[in-house]
Amino acid sequence: MSIRPAKEADIHAITEIYNDAILNTTAVYDYHPYSTENRLEWLRTKKQQDLPVFVYEQNGKVQGYATYGPFRPWAAFKYSIEHSVYVHPESRGAGVGRILLRTLIDHAEKEGFATMIAGIDSSNPGSIYLHETEAFEYVGTVKKAGYKFERWLDLVFYQRALSGPEAPAEH
Repeated sequence: MSIRPAKEADIHAITEIYNDAILNTTAVYDYHPYSTENRLEWLRTKKQQDLPVFVYEQNGKVQGYATYGPFRPWAAFKYSIEHSVYVHPESRGAGVGRILLRTLIDHAEKEGFATMIAGIDSSNPGSIYLHETEAFEYVGTVKKAGYKFERWLDLVFYQRALSGPEAPAEH
């Protein structure tokens, strides 16, 4: 088992994991799978913006990945990030998500962020439990935030306070 930064060679596995989440879960509020080319451009953009993408690899196969990015595009949100963790269906419930989430938390702490935010579909008890056990607090629900699988979806938000920068600034 290893956790490492994602490489372009991982893009097929990343795309497969993400598309499974789109097609079979409410973890992603989207309807159609993405192409490998689209996910490759996404990965390249993440790297250009110096944003992390970590993969969990076991026996030579990517079993999950995680990333974070800006919570909102306005300057005053610069110390807040929103993250995502996706796990291959065969590895769900095996601790992969926890390891990836802890990796993101550690990275975000080192980078000086103050708040880490998760938007989770309310019908995803596994993700909610994971976040609660990793010191994320429930902070609100957006009802009817999405419509998928012929039903309305509520989006719950959880956040974790991080140390933040030593000297926050407004510029």
